[in-house]
Amino acid sequence: MVAVIVFYVEIEMDCPMSIGKLVLIELKKKQRLKPEAWFPAKVQVKSPKGETFQFPIYRWIDDDQVHLFREGTAKPGFVPETQPEIDRYSRKDELDERSVQYDWSVAEGIPDFMKVELDANGVEDVDSLPDEVRFSFTKKTVLLFNIGRGITVLTLQGYVCSTEQWESIDEISKVFSCKQTPISEHVQKNWKEDSLFGYQFLNGVNPMVIRRCSELPENLQVTDATVFLRGGRSLADEMKRGNIFLCDYKVLDGLKANMVNGKQQYLMAPLILLHKTPEDQLLPIAIQLKQEPSEDNPIFVPADSEYDWLLAKLFVRSADFQDHQLNSHLLRTHLLAEVFSVALLRKLPMVHPVFKLLVPHTRYSLQINFQGRKQLLGEGGFFPKFTASGKEGADIILQRATSSITYTSLCIRDDIKERGLESVPNFYYRDDGFQILDIINRFVEGVLGYYYKEDSDVQRDTELQTWVLDIFKHGFNSRPESGMPKGLRTVAELVKFVSMVIFTTSAQHAAVNSGQFDYGGWMPNTPPTLQRPPPAIKGTADERSLLDALPDINATVQGVNIMWVLSKTPSDFVPLGHYPEEYFSERVPHQHMQLFKGEVELLSSKIEIRNLGLKIPYTFLDPALLENSVAI
Repeated sequence: MVAVIVFYVEIEMDCPMSIGKLVLIELKKKQRLKPEAWFPAKVQVKSPKGETFQFPIYRWIDDDQVHLFREGTAKPGFVPETQPEIDRYSRKDELDERSVQYDWSVAEGIPDFMKVELDANGVEDVDSLPDEVRFSFTKKTVLLFNIGRGITVLTLQGYVCSTEQWESIDEISKVFSCKQTPISEHVQKNWKEDSLFGYQFLNGVNPMVIRRCSELPENLQVTDATVFLRGGRSLADEMKRGNIFLCDYKVLDGLKANMVNGKQQYLMAPLILLHKTPEDQLLPIAIQLKQEPSEDNPIFVPADSEYDWLLAKLFVRSADFQDHQLNSHLLRTHLLAEVFSVALLRKLPMVHPVFKLLVPHTRYSLQINFQGRKQLLGEGGFFPKFTASGKEGADIILQRATSSITYTSLCIRDDIKERGLESVPNFYYRDDGFQILDIINRFVEGVLGYYYKEDSDVQRDTELQTWVLDIFKHGFNSRPESGMPKGLRTVAELVKFVSMVIFTTSAQHAAVNSGQFDYGGWMPNTPPTLQRPPPAIKGTADERSLLDALPDINATVQGVNIMWVLSKTPSDFVPLGHYPEEYFSERVPHQHMQLFKGEVELLSSKIEIRNLGLKIPYTFLDPALLENSVAI
């Protein structure tokens, strides 16, 4: 057991002469018989001349070695020759040490991740993670409590181990009445409605698939005779007006579905057409469940029988679950956050302004990803045991998604423009996301503009360029077609890149994570797997067909519990705009932090007022509810 010592000490020392500007200090903790870990936040030194030198630490010290720490004034990586030699070499020594401490584990076709040591049994050991990036005691305890609490409630009712099928929709309602939110209750009551089905493509947990359709894909066999559009307009006319939208899950095509409880599961790769009505509702008008047209792949439309249409939508929602969890959520937030974090820790010294700006946005990301790889994707984890994609399918989906990810798709303004969604009404993910990005952009521009006055400052910052190149190599497999920069040439490019990193690790993660239980707590709205094939011939489905398709009881319980845990606000939550650690010493960055905090608080108030008038409030991008990092 290691005792944790936290205290403040003030020491006065006499010095017969001025020692000039302090550059480095040494800290050494005297070892005692009982091991103790020391976590100093910062050291502040006041000279007789009234100068104050700040030394941010924020590191665990649990040995009796001498540790060097730099004075906290931020300095970019273009260290002039006039700087003290110790200034230049201390940066290199720090990075040499960190490049050993934080190393890459090379992955096949997906972003690389942090290398973790193995324990005596050959299993990756979470205790080998550096102390600075591990969960606090509070974080670890509460997370384990939440996992155990959810499972315990359902275990007492005898459902966790049951491999039986659901006998009725009412039975599902009784089981999950113990865990509800206002939105999950609304979803439970309205999950069959086309309006809710369409709404989720814009403001649910996966707003990343939908795009405007100006020309029908060749593999989608839909004509005016197939669909009915309100107002009697043709597909061609509505496409010209920008009122037709497409969701294409081709990333799932051809996957071999998983076995769950010894039974074959089914996973489709659907295409969905949606129509924006004159009342500004987004409604589905056609669903094709397989990519290639064939006689056993009918086009389902709202005019079909109730259960034909409901089953078609069910298979879409199950496909969306796989795409959301693996592509939009895991890859585009968690795995990229790990790439940004490891590259930051390896390539930028603590004194670098970009390090100081971004390190709060890396909090807990490395351990939460370690836990996710082990408990969700690892052997015996949730995906191999209870989802339609399974482990093999999940790996393929991640590889396909990684090979197609672009810089444009990570920059919300560019992404929305590319998908043709600038003018879609009632698109709160876009509206709130744009405002958050603009606030982040102003903040980053203010802070970094203080250190980078000219474009040439960016170009000659070798540490900065190395960091960006590391992200390009290890996050995007050095793919030029990704559009990911290998280096930065201008201050504007630097501001955009750093803003993207902050947005991805805070707002984007919240957008695709926070509502998981809201929309997935009622399992029929987001089934993790389905265990009967879709209808090959229309007119044959009934209520029993629907119940037979739904996942078994244990798969339902496990899926809902995971979504409940991942949607819980952490106990040591740090919201966007709050920086409890003082990495910056200068006045200007602190001024911009205060402006940033004020702007996000004002936006939060506006969103709260807006939501009062909405049938379904959109809270996932309310800054007051956004974690500063990928921490859950």
